[in-house]
Amino acid sequence: MKRRKSRKSNYLIHEKSPYLLQHAYNPVNWYPWGDKAFAKARNENKPIFLSIGYSTCHWCHVMEKESFEDTEVAKLLNDTFVCIKVDREERPDIDNLYMSVCQLMTGSGGWPLTIVMTPDKKPFYAATYIPKGTRFGRIGLIELIPQIRTLWYQKQDRILHTVNQVAIALEHISHVSSTGFLDKAIFKTTYEELNRNFDENYGGFGNAPKFPTPHNLLFLLRYWKQSGEKKALEMIEKTLVAMRSGGIFDHIGFGFHRYSTDRQWLLPHFEKMLYDQALLAYVYTETYQATRKKTYEKTAREIFDYVLRVMTSPQGAFYSAEDADSEGKEGKFYVWSYNEIKKQLGRDTNFILKIYGVEKGGNFVEESSGRETGRNILHLQISPALMARELGIPEQSFLKRLERVRKRLLRIREQRIHPHKDDKILTDWNGLMIAALAKGAQVFNDSQLAGVAKRATGFILNTMQKDGRLLHRFRDGEAALSASIDDYAFLIWGIIELYEATFEPVYLHTALNLNTDMIKLFWDHKNGGFYFTPEDGEHLMVRQKQFQDSAVPSGNSVAMWNLMRLSRITANSNFEKMASEMAKLMAHRVKQFPQSHTHLVVALDLLLSRCSEVVVVGDLNKPDTQRMIKAIRNRFLPHIVVLYRPCLEEKPEITLLAPYTQHHKAIKNRATAYVCVETQCKAPTTDIQKMLRMLSGQENLE
Repeated sequence: MKRRKSRKSNYLIHEKSPYLLQHAYNPVNWYPWGDKAFAKARNENKPIFLSIGYSTCHWCHVMEKESFEDTEVAKLLNDTFVCIKVDREERPDIDNLYMSVCQLMTGSGGWPLTIVMTPDKKPFYAATYIPKGTRFGRIGLIELIPQIRTLWYQKQDRILHTVNQVAIALEHISHVSSTGFLDKAIFKTTYEELNRNFDENYGGFGNAPKFPTPHNLLFLLRYWKQSGEKKALEMIEKTLVAMRSGGIFDHIGFGFHRYSTDRQWLLPHFEKMLYDQALLAYVYTETYQATRKKTYEKTAREIFDYVLRVMTSPQGAFYSAEDADSEGKEGKFYVWSYNEIKKQLGRDTNFILKIYGVEKGGNFVEESSGRETGRNILHLQISPALMARELGIPEQSFLKRLERVRKRLLRIREQRIHPHKDDKILTDWNGLMIAALAKGAQVFNDSQLAGVAKRATGFILNTMQKDGRLLHRFRDGEAALSASIDDYAFLIWGIIELYEATFEPVYLHTALNLNTDMIKLFWDHKNGGFYFTPEDGEHLMVRQKQFQDSAVPSGNSVAMWNLMRLSRITANSNFEKMASEMAKLMAHRVKQFPQSHTHLVVALDLLLSRCSEVVVVGDLNKPDTQRMIKAIRNRFLPHIVVLYRPCLEEKPEITLLAPYTQHHKAIKNRATAYVCVETQCKAPTTDIQKMLRMLSGQENLE
C-alpha cells in the first residue's frame, strides 16, 4: 500500500475550511474551486476531477485514506486531471448543482461526491465513493482513471453528447413553472402518504437507513391540530420516544447522531450535525407544548445542554458538526465494553447494564467492516419508570441516581480522544439553532435560552455581514462567501421566533429588513419563488431553485412560512401574495410528491387555515401581562402570531412595524388581549380564559 501524508502542501493550505485543510497535505495536487484551477485545465486541456465532501463525513475519510493519500492514485489523478476539492457546507450552491447531476446520471447521490467535468464546468461522469481498486462490482480509481483519460483524448464526441444531455435535463428540472392550485385536500394527501410509509413498530418513516426528518413531524403536529386525527399525534410520539430511547441519541453526552443505519434506531451513523440538534429540539419543544409530557421538554433541554457545552463558540455562535470517527474508527468515542462499565461503576453496574442494554459480547457492529467490536451502543432497553419499580424505589429517586451515574460516565468519556469538530460557523444552521432556542425560551418560560439566542444573533448580524449583505461562513477570524436563500430564510425564521420570545421590536425590524433583502436578491419576478443563489452570484450551469426538503427544509419552504408569519404580524398583504404565488408554482410537484415537500405544506397551512393575530397590551414587568402571555405559550397554537404593545408608551416602535396596533390600549391598566381571527376582530378582553376561547373558535363574535 503506497499511502502516506505528503510533507509538501497543495493549494488547499491557505483555505479556512476544515475539510479542505484535512486534504492540504495529500499527494493529490488539490486546488480550491476558483479561476486558477479552471484556467490551468483549459491551458493544459485536462478534465476536472471534482471531489465534494465535508469534514465530518465518514466515507470521505475512507476515500482519503484509501486513495487520496496513496501515491499511486495521486499520480494518476495529477497526470490526468486538474483536481478540485469543495466543502459542501461552504459551497452548497456547487454541491446542490452537482448532486442533481449525480442523481440524474446514477439515480442516487451522497458524499463524497465525485464529478468529472470539462474545464467549463460541464459534467460527463458522476459517482459517490469510489474505492482504490475495483471490488464488489464497483469500479476503482486505478481502473477508472485510464478509461476517462482515453475517453477525453479519443472520444470527445461521446463526452459532448453526455454534456449536452445533462445540460438539457438540468434545465428541465430547474425550470419550475406551474399555474396549478393547492387547496386543503393536500393536507390529507400528505398525511396519508406519511401514514403509508410510517414504521408502526419502531416509528419514523421507511426502512433502514432511517433519518429523523423533523419537518415531517412538524407537519403531522399541525395536521393533528387542524383535523383532530389521533393517529397523526401517535406517529409523532412513537417516533420521538423511539429516537430518544435508541442509540441514535447520545445518552451520556446528549444530542442526536445523524441517522440510524437500522430500523430500530439502535446503530447510528455517529456524526452530530448542528441542524439536526436545532430541528429536533424544535420538534420536541412543540410536542411538549401540544401534550405537556415532560419527557419531551427534558429531551429538548438535553439537546440544548449538548449544544451549549460542546458546539458553542466563545463568541456565542454555533459550530457545524462533530465527526463520527475518532482515532480512525467510527463511533469509538461513544461506545463502551461490558468490562469497562463493570470496572468503573461498582454497585451501580447491574442496573446500568440492564437499563442501557449492555451485552458481554457487545451490540455494536461496524458499518464499514461488518465486524463485531465487543463494544456497546448505550440505549434505553427498559424505561426508567419500569426500572424504578423493579428496584422498588420512587421514580424521582431513581432518576437522580441515573443522572449521577450518567455524569460519572461522561467524566470518564471526556478523557478519551474526542472526534474532530468542524468549527465553521454557518449562517443558515445558526438560524435554525436560534429558532429552536427562541422557541424553547417561549414554551419553557426560560429567559436564559432567549439570552443564548440573542448572543448568537448578535454575532451573525455584527460579524457575518459585508456592505449590508449576509455572508455564509465564519472561521478563523474570517467571514466570507455569499449567502444563499437558506442563510436568509433560516436566519429570518430564527429572528421571528426571537421577537416572539422577547418582544423586542429590534428583532422584528431586523427580520423585515432581511426579508426585504432576500426578496431583492433571490426572488424570481417572472415565475415566482426564490433562487438558491443571489442575482449577482457566481454563474454555474443553471441557477437553481430548491423546493424539495432534504435533511433540512428547503429555503423556499421556510421563506414561504416566514412570508406568511410576517404578513400576519404586520398586515402586509404583499407577503401573502408572494406566498400564494409560490404555492401555485409548486402545486403540481407537491401533489406528486407531498412527502418531499412537508415543510412547504407547513407553510401552506398558514396560507389556507384559520389564522389569528393576538396583540397583548400591558406591562411586561407586571404579573398579569406575564400570565396572559404564558397562557398563550402553554398551548400549541400553530396558527397564531403574537405581538406585544407596551401600554406605557404613547408611540412604541411596534406601532411603526405593525401600524394596526397604534390604537390598542390597556383596559383599566390591566393586561388586555386584542384577538383577530382571519379578517374579523373581536372585542378586547382582560379575561385570559375568554381570550383562549376566542383563539380556539369557541367564542362568538361580540
